Amino acid sequence: MTSDNLELELQQRINDLECQVAFQEQTINDLNDALSQQQLQISLMQDQMKFVVGKVKNLDGSNLADASEETPPPHY
Repeated sequence: MTSDNLELELQQRINDLECQVAFQEQTINDLNDALSQQQLQISLMQDQMKFVVGKVKNLDGSNLADASEETPPPHY
């Protein structure tokens, strides 16, 4: 190979690597955005879950009739 061909080949390889790095940077940024959005969603769901658990714990069992007061199911 002549020095001109070698220089062109090296320049092409450098350009290819720069292109790959640019795509990888974009992918990293996209993944970071997705991760941030997912973390917000997880935080919201945790808050909602705490609210629901609190509601369930505060349910009053007096709304339910005793087993002796319940009418038997139709198949009895």
